[in-house]
Amino acid sequence: MSAGPAAPAGLPEHRPALRPGILLSPPLLKGPSVVHLVKDPVSGASFEIGPKEFFLVSRLDGTRTLAEIGAAYGEAFGRRLGERNWQQLLALLGTRRLLAGGPPPAAPKAAGPPRTGNLLRGTLRLVADADATTARLHRILRPALHPAVLGLLLLACLAMEGVLTANARELVRDLWWLASHPVPLLAVATLLWLSTVVHEFAHGIAARHVGGTVGEIGLRWRLPVAIMYCTVDNYRYLRRRRDQLSVAAAGAFANLLFLLPFLGWWTALAPGDPTGRVLGALLLLGSAQALVNLVPLPPLDGYAMLGHALRVTRLAPAGSAYVRLRLRDRAAAAGYPARARRIYLGYAIGSAVLVLLAACALTAAVWYSIASSSTSPS
Repeated sequence: MSAGPAAPAGLPEHRPALRPGILLSPPLLKGPSVVHLVKDPVSGASFEIGPKEFFLVSRLDGTRTLAEIGAAYGEAFGRRLGERNWQQLLALLGTRRLLAGGPPPAAPKAAGPPRTGNLLRGTLRLVADADATTARLHRILRPALHPAVLGLLLLACLAMEGVLTANARELVRDLWWLASHPVPLLAVATLLWLSTVVHEFAHGIAARHVGGTVGEIGLRWRLPVAIMYCTVDNYRYLRRRRDQLSVAAAGAFANLLFLLPFLGWWTALAPGDPTGRVLGALLLLGSAQALVNLVPLPPLDGYAMLGHALRVTRLAPAGSAYVRLRLRDRAAAAGYPARARRIYLGYAIGSAVLVLLAACALTAAVWYSIASSSTSPS
């Protein structure tokens, strides 16, 4: 490749470096392409680059010259870079204020008002510094986050699910009873709402544990529903796949942990105690709340987990786009890499099967409820 017009003297010996803290993601499949995300944590700005650009940008650490990076690039991609190419890359990074020694980064955007929206729908920021709040909670809970402790807690949750499965018929009767008793129903609904609060804080604490940061904690409402939310800023940029998966799975795990004391209470009650009906319904609904969250359909946590496990971004939209293209133009769809074709077609089929199974399960539950009500004594 031509070196282009005259460049500053000594450019090949220049040792540029990215500003400390610039985030680079692992490779992510997006449609037929592989991309990397680049984020400035100060300004919050982010953009995508391809594998070749990532190869160069990730090596700008201040210790290697452009000549050394260019030689490695030539070996990897069979193409040498001229000084004009370097000028364009450095100009782009400089314009985005990503280079050390360049202009300071843009000032972070001022935090918006605590509340946005109206009475029917909106959000309310509940914590002034969400990252500091979750950092304090993480320090308190850190001993419980040891792998051995987490392993024992996971076994306890699995044992709980085994007990509940063995008593599923009784629990369904308890749920049917609860539906006709407003006061205990309100109590169970309140506890389940508190479980969602624990769920969201668990995402933030897990993020802090693996090096992530939390941007916001608040309340989001779409009346008559109001739920907590926790925004994790940078867990897409974590290098280890298991760290990303742990952050995404933390909420459902916390929902199950929330139920363990109620399981102990439920098992300790004498047969026939009316409190058992309330606790049985709570355990059934709480387990469903946690396990449904692991289903790999948007916007559930299981969908995020699958995306992290496969290193894919925007899995559902990209999968839908691929299937539509495949139905319309098979030759164009064949231009996708083999891995992308397998993932997108597999997800399209799998998600359709999941939706069908969910519809069948819902229909069966309705018929079971009708049958139970018609055979129950008046």
